[in-house]
Amino acid sequence: MKILKIGADWCPECVIMRLRWQEIEKQFPDLKTESIDIDKNPAIKKTRNVEDIPTFIFLADDDRELLRLEKLVEIKDLIRIIQENTKTQKHKNNL
Repeated sequence: MKILKIGADWCPECVIMRLRWQEIEKQFPDLKTESIDIDKNPAIKKTRNVEDIPTFIFLADDDRELLRLEKLVEIKDLIRIIQENTKTQKHKNNL
């Protein structure tokens, strides 16, 4: 699983979520994430159909979108989602 974290430096909610993701990435050091600045990479709006920021796109190993979250998300909810999707991906890989 990989998570695209799409935001902008000027976005207050993006700054809050950046701090939350830093905490999560400490707890899940093997988690694959990619931060994308929407101002530096405007094509992402179209390629990933991003309408609002921050947006977090959870991708399967085959780049298929598993889940999309927008705006502020609580750390506990992110942890639960990561754990659930990590288990699902491991199970699928073992089939």
